[in-house]
Amino acid sequence: MDPVAHRIANLLVGNPEDAAALECTMLGPTLEFVDETVLAVGGGDLGAALDGREIPLWQPILVAAGSVLTFSGMRTGCRTYVAVAGGIDVPAVLGGRGTDLLAGIGGLDGRALAAGDTLGIAAGGELSRRIRSRLAASPRNARSAGRSLLPRYATELVIRVIRGPEYDRFSAPSRVLLTAGGFEVTPQSNRMGLRLTGPALSLAGLYDLHSTPVACGMIQVPPSGEPIVLMADHQTIGGYPRIASAITVDLPLLAQARPGTRIRFREVGLAEAQSLYLDREHNLVVFAEGLRSHYMS
Repeated sequence: MDPVAHRIANLLVGNPEDAAALECTMLGPTLEFVDETVLAVGGGDLGAALDGREIPLWQPILVAAGSVLTFSGMRTGCRTYVAVAGGIDVPAVLGGRGTDLLAGIGGLDGRALAAGDTLGIAAGGELSRRIRSRLAASPRNARSAGRSLLPRYATELVIRVIRGPEYDRFSAPSRVLLTAGGFEVTPQSNRMGLRLTGPALSLAGLYDLHSTPVACGMIQVPPSGEPIVLMADHQTIGGYPRIASAITVDLPLLAQARPGTRIRFREVGLAEAQSLYLDREHNLVVFAEGLRSHYMS
């Protein structure tokens, strides 16, 4: 759901950005580490603690064999990511190691984790070994992620959007309300999409829309008039009109939006959306190169 938090957490422990990690929603698990390893927790703050002592987010931590990681509850955001050096050792399915609960594939037997499950950790590379060695010598050797790199999770969000394919099919008042009105995330939201309540949006007239491709961040408007922002587990096609789409760099903010989060949309142009994306990707590359230089020198 929050690809930036997932990527940064992996980089902090020396993994490839797409290594398998654990996504913890609202209530974190209790995890016992059988072997010594290095972990990093990133994303929303769920009150992570190791052996009862709170640990910082966005920083590699050396974990002794037998240590226990716990979470006390949501503070900011609603999803946190636990990355371990080497990554969670599960087979790749369709090119990824994530779990699709609806399809029942990937991860650990295609299901959510349960008490008593044991997860293997893959062998880490040279960078992971260097990080572990440096942390064993001194925790001060840890390199954390700078604030400028991190999304600013909040309960009141301004989400930038570009116009969707059916934008002009909506009534003039609805086009105004999209950015002038405010919306709120409802408890009926999930990994497929965020359901919003607020001013009802409507088409200017009858319009027969066939099922068309959809993407993450796209804002569909069903007959109720209450928008749905499609998220990580969205379907591939949909029949509701697409009034707008959240830009890629703001998807992590939506991923961390819990029920009750207030959202306002602000329209930007495609060129600005692309520029913001390229800037973010550049910053992540610079961060990854800086980590490697710090630990490998």
